[in-house]
Amino acid sequence: MLPLFDSTMIILIPGLIVAMYAQFKVQNTFSRYLRVRASTGMNGGQVARRLLDDAGIRDVSVEITGGRLSDHYDPRKKALRLSPEVYNGVSLASLGVAAHETGHAIQHHQGYLPLNLRASFVPLAQFGSTLAFPLFLIGLLLRSEWMVYAGIWAFTGVVLFQLITLPVEFNASRRAMDILLAGGYISQAEAGGAKKVLDAAALTYVAAALMGVLQLLRLLALAGVFGRRDD
Repeated sequence: MLPLFDSTMIILIPGLIVAMYAQFKVQNTFSRYLRVRASTGMNGGQVARRLLDDAGIRDVSVEITGGRLSDHYDPRKKALRLSPEVYNGVSLASLGVAAHETGHAIQHHQGYLPLNLRASFVPLAQFGSTLAFPLFLIGLLLRSEWMVYAGIWAFTGVVLFQLITLPVEFNASRRAMDILLAGGYISQAEAGGAKKVLDAAALTYVAAALMGVLQLLRLLALAGVFGRRDD
């Protein structure tokens, strides 16, 4: 949708490098610790259910869903959905991911402010991800300044959503480690492996936020914002 090869592309290079590294890191780390069995012998689905019960959360279901690393918590349906490798797995990776998603359910149950703030940005992020680039490109083609800036503002909503996501994800990972250890679902010796899985997953959100910020800077550069001088 945007010019593919121009001088502003250099702005995106750091983000592309971090994004590629993050994808490699999460796949490599998840696969590695998927082969390390947790000493409790419980699978991810069992641990998620018990962690929810420990937190007094009875109205959230734990379900299996298709795909790899497709794990997520759906606050609208109050459903914690785990991929087959996590739901059925008895590894440190499986327990770490299951506990992370449970952390989101606990955030929702407790009314965690950043999670609520992120939820309020969902419509804006959906609008921006759909219309930002078309508006910007059409604005450039028609030399319509208002359309160019409408596209920039729309994409700003996407970037804000990505930035708000960071503390939500970091907090869910911290909660995951705390509740796994407190409940005896992993030992202190196993904590390092579970944390590496969660840290690798968190890096993907950092990469997405960085890429969003850099793409926003590129849009501003293409709009000529940085080249302007006040008269």
